[in-house]
Amino acid sequence: MADGASTSGPQGEELTLLTGSDAIKIILLGDSAVGKSKLVERFLLDNYKPHQLSTYALTLYRYNFKTQDGKSVPCDIWDTAGQERFNSMHSSYYYRAHACIMVFDVTRKVTYKNLEKWYDELQDNCKGIPTLVVANKIDIDYKVTSKSFNFAAKRKLPFFFVSASDGTNVVKIFNMAIMAGMRWKAAPKDDFYQEVLDLLGEISMDTRKQLEDAVKALEDEKDKDGEGQ
Repeated sequence: MADGASTSGPQGEELTLLTGSDAIKIILLGDSAVGKSKLVERFLLDNYKPHQLSTYALTLYRYNFKTQDGKSVPCDIWDTAGQERFNSMHSSYYYRAHACIMVFDVTRKVTYKNLEKWYDELQDNCKGIPTLVVANKIDIDYKVTSKSFNFAAKRKLPFFFVSASDGTNVVKIFNMAIMAGMRWKAAPKDDFYQEVLDLLGEISMDTRKQLEDAVKALEDEKDKDGEGQ
């Protein structure tokens, strides 16, 4: 049983997971079969506890994120478990989400076009949360990385080419989403979150320390601006 889960039966446990967790909540969005589950499993390998929330047709992966100073931060990574086939997600999927990873399949143009629909639904349910856009399955044809995908650029969202198959950028996108989610949970301000994501999207970060240093630098700059007003 997951930590903090209710012992009153499957529905009670599911309700606790949905509403009672203090973890950083990361959600994945995108069409069916774009590789969302494979990306999560590639990131976590064997270090996770999956929970099938059958009542809501969702899968939750519980994971402990280690910060540079050794602090353990509980994270819940939510997967759609096929619910996206109905072209809409249950409102509980978005409830108290702190960051989102939107996924499309570079081999299926329709999954890219449908990002617009998923983004609109995301904004309707949890407007302003940090959002990353990722192009999955680049291992099928690496030439696709030379193409331009304007959806993310138009909305000033970080964009990455990834592969659940060979692991390209998988760890980076989840670490970035978790870090952005931590900042959003601590201070959910639209302008501040966007500045964090803009900075993270522009800088090549190879280590978690660099991620934390970038966030800290931006926070210090905000404090200085406040003092000068």
